[in-house]
Amino acid sequence: MNYTQLTNSINELAEYTFTAEQIKLFVQQTEKFIYNMYMFPALRKNMTGNITSGLQYLSLPDDFIWTYSLAVIDASDNYTFLVNKDVNFIREAYPNNNSVATPKHYALFDKDSIILGPTPDATYRAELHYGYYPESIVTANTTWLGDTFDNALLNGSMVEAARFNKLEEDIVANYQKMFEQSMKLLGNLTTGRLRSDTYRSGQARQPAN
Repeated sequence: MNYTQLTNSINELAEYTFTAEQIKLFVQQTEKFIYNMYMFPALRKNMTGNITSGLQYLSLPDDFIWTYSLAVIDASDNYTFLVNKDVNFIREAYPNNNSVATPKHYALFDKDSIILGPTPDATYRAELHYGYYPESIVTANTTWLGDTFDNALLNGSMVEAARFNKLEEDIVANYQKMFEQSMKLLGNLTTGRLRSDTYRSGQARQPAN
């Protein structure tokens, strides 16, 4: 479902013609809710950069939201995955930032940077896997969520639309129920099938009646 189809579906189901700005609000609120409920590959990015010798900080990409992993790569292409800690731990464990070695730990220092511990003793490559908010279907027109789980996007938008129109509580509750059912299916995918395979986990089974 692309954004034009989504807009038409919202207006048709609501039997009301919302403005473009109103529908934009409904959809983007629903997207943010979904993106903060479950992690799936469409929310994942990878980037490589350089860790500078003697510099304790590593800049974060502008669209960074959360960390999956951070690895230091040496000159022989050996990966060392760093352990996520709090800034206070870094300061206490490595009180002298002039004491250098291969980094072992990292912490989110602020919204723009990561602090490493200990301070790097050489220039390394870094590989960061991180979560981000994809471009909204409002501007992209097509997205993974719209193509794969349009029912969650539509039902969530209808909840927002019903609340906006101050509809009766039972109508809002009905849309909420449908949205929760859609989210349950999405959860089965993101926390179930995407985190297992048939070889190691076996096929999903349901007892026969």
